Amino acid sequence: MTLQPENWISPQNVLVILAHPDDPEFFCGATLARWARDGHKVTYILLTCGDKGFNPATHPEMTPEKLCGLRHGEQNNAAKIIGAGSVHFMDLPDGYLIPDLNLRRDIVREIRRHKPDILVTCDPQTLFATYGINHPDHRACGQVVLDAVFPAAGNIAYFPDLLAQGFEPHMPKEVWCSLTNQPNTAIDVTDTWDIKMQAILEHKTQVQDPNALIERFKTRRTEDSTEENPRYEEKFRVVKYG
Repeated sequence: MTLQPENWISPQNVLVILAHPDDPEFFCGATLARWARDGHKVTYILLTCGDKGFNPATHPEMTPEKLCGLRHGEQNNAAKIIGAGSVHFMDLPDGYLIPDLNLRRDIVREIRRHKPDILVTCDPQTLFATYGINHPDHRACGQVVLDAVFPAAGNIAYFPDLLAQGFEPHMPKEVWCSLTNQPNTAIDVTDTWDIKMQAILEHKTQVQDPNALIERFKTRRTEDSTEENPRYEEKFRVVKYG
C-alpha cells in the first residue's frame, strides 16, 4: 500500500462529492484538512442535506425541513474548520439517491464547472462498513460519481446539452474513493486528526455524545502506534488518469 502518495508539485483543485453533511469529515476529514493546510483548494458538493438524519421518538419536535437548515449550517461550520473554500448543496431527498442518467448528467455538469484535478467521493462497492450496513446513499453517490467521471466528463460526445450551456469536457487527473474496503493508498493524518475531530463535533445534530465519540475515534489509531503516541491514517482507493 502506498504511503504519502500525492507528490503534487503545484496546488491542486480538489472537488469532494459525497452524499450527506458530515460525510467529508467522517470519511476523510483529516486528509482534506492536510490538503487545505498545504495550500490545495478544497470544494465540497453534498448531494443531500441529510434531512432524515433524526429519530422522531427522541426528537419529536424535529422535521426534515428544520433539520435540513440546521445541517446546512453545521456543514458550513465544519468545512471552515477543515479549510474548505466553499460548500454547495444539491438538496436531493435524503435516503432516495439513485445513480440514474439525470443525476449522472448533473454530476458531469459539476465536474465540468469546477474542473478538479483531484476528485474525492466514496467507494460504491462498500456494502458493509464498520458500523454495519453502509448507507445506500453512500453507495449511490460513489456509483454516480464514478459513472460521471468515466466515460462522460471528459468526452465531448456525452451530454451535448451541457456543451451547449458552456460546460466544456474535463477529466480529473485522480479519483480518490474514501470509505473503502479495498484501499491501495494510505495517508498519515496524525498531524490533522484533531482538526478532523473538531470539525466532526460541529455536526451537533448527529453527535449525541461527543465524549463517547472522541473516545471511539481514539481506537482508530494504527496498530503500530501506542495510546500515548498514537498515529492515524485515512485510506483510499485511488485511480489515476493523468
